[in-house]
Amino acid sequence: MISKGRISEIRKLHLKKFRDQEKLFLVEGRKSVEMLLESDFQICDIYATENFYQEHQGMFGKMAVTMVSLPEMERISTLSTPPELLAVVRQRQNAQPIGEHEPVLVLDRIADPGNLGTMVRTADWFGIRHVVCSPDCVEFYNPKTIQSTMGSFCHVQVHVRDLVDFLKANNDRRALGTFLGGESINEFEFHDNDIIVIGSESNGISVPVAECITHRITIPRGRTNGPSAESLNAAVAAAIVMERWSDR
Repeated sequence: MISKGRISEIRKLHLKKFRDQEKLFLVEGRKSVEMLLESDFQICDIYATENFYQEHQGMFGKMAVTMVSLPEMERISTLSTPPELLAVVRQRQNAQPIGEHEPVLVLDRIADPGNLGTMVRTADWFGIRHVVCSPDCVEFYNPKTIQSTMGSFCHVQVHVRDLVDFLKANNDRRALGTFLGGESINEFEFHDNDIIVIGSESNGISVPVAECITHRITIPRGRTNGPSAESLNAAVAAAIVMERWSDR
């Protein structure tokens, strides 16, 4: 059983203010919680509907699980269709350091939580284990971001850094920025430890960060006989560049 007080405490975690204050976040849904159980994140509590627990109790090992009704799950979930499984998890306080030979995805002022989560998921797919976000990116522990990663938040280390300071501290490595007037990624020679910089959905890479870019690259347009889109979605652009990087 879950008390009304505990429901209230969990609902507070829907808000960034309380996630920051408590250093906790929510993970919802079977796939994400399954991956969470195999990660190094500290799980504080797991809540499951009784039917789900009876059918899948083997997945929890010795982890204590609290049974909740569907109406109770609706109250603690952030999703419009409540999941059968939800976990309260402690935020990572210290991400693993970035090795000098490891590639990095750098995100400048990404505002949409779905885009951020998708880029973390895509980085995971292409073997990029470190994502560096500017302080004005949307919060990584936003429930929509975590949901969009589909569990990849367990595999990718996300750092929040001043991007100019980060790029200057890594000036012995190439920083590749996406611009309309750059070198085509189809012709560009990628390196194993490249730093790939993706700018905001509406304004691209900011001027101070752009001044730290060593190589400007672009995604060439397809052939068209008429008008075409002015730009690509940030998550789509990141995916295309990471695919080309992985094919180096």
